[in-house]
Order: sequence, then C-alpha cells, then structure tokens
Amino acid sequence: MTSELILFFFLAIVAVASAVGMLLSRNAVYAALFLILNFASVAVFYLMLSAPFISLVQVTVYAGAIMVLFLFVIMLLGAEQTGRTPEAGWVRPAAITLAVVLVVEALYIVYTQWNVIPATQTAAADFGAPAAVGLQLFQEYLLPFEATSVLLLVAMIGAIMLARSKQA
Repeated sequence: MTSELILFFFLAIVAVASAVGMLLSRNAVYAALFLILNFASVAVFYLMLSAPFISLVQVTVYAGAIMVLFLFVIMLLGAEQTGRTPEAGWVRPAAITLAVVLVVEALYIVYTQWNVIPATQTAAADFGAPAAVGLQLFQEYLLPFEATSVLLLVAMIGAIMLARSKQA
C-alpha cells in the first residue's frame, strides 16, 4: 500500500465521520464545526488531485468565510440547540430512502465503470493554476459567474429584509 492510498483512506474515514457527526449532532455549533472538518478533509483531497487553487478556495471560502457566517447566524439567533419537530415525521423515512438510493447508485456506478478509468492519469501542467482558472472563469464562464453573483446578492438582501422584519 502506498502512502497516498493510506492518506486517501484516512481522509475518507475523516470525511465520512465528520459528515455523520454533523448530521447526528443536536448542537448547531458542533454541527458547524463538524462541517468545517469535512471541508478541510475535502481540501486535502483536492491537493492530492494536484489542484492547489481549488483546495485553497475550499479552505478560505467554505471553511473560512461561509462557516464564520453560519456560526455568526447561529449565535445571533440563539439556535445552538436544534429541536426535533413532531410534525416532520416524514423526514426520517425520506432520508433513509434517499440514502439507500444513493448507496445503490454508487454501487451500480462502481460495478459498471470499474475498469473504465485508467490507473495512471496525469493532469495538465497548468491544471488548477490561479491564472488558468481565472482565464477560464472570466472568458468561458462569465455569464454563469455573474448570474451566481446576482443570485447571492439577492439572497443576501432577502436575508437582511427577513431579519429586519422580525426585529421590528
């Protein structure tokens, strides 16, 4: 077993365990901290795939900015303890059904596509480089990039309006 394979399996266990811990946590702050651990393990996966720019974006944007925002909102609203609502009795069976469907799909893909991916793949020399990502983002994907920024702006304004209407 190579060291990369050992690191991959260790990170896979950490990623899955942190995701399960996030889902099962009754404390919203602990759930957010489990999510940060999951984001960090995914960032190391990106490093293993020779994509340092995406890895750093994963850490700075998701584990940094967005999780700080989540924790700020959780603390601001005082929602540290997540309560179970009795009227949402359909959620658990739906979640179990969707989890079974996901596992079946994953097993089907692994079974049918097992030998399709070559054992050795090499990335291009500039794959994941900030300059290459920036060029592709602002040349080929400018419209989706701008649409996403407008969507985030509208969501932010909507959240502010909802927060102000509850305070007044």
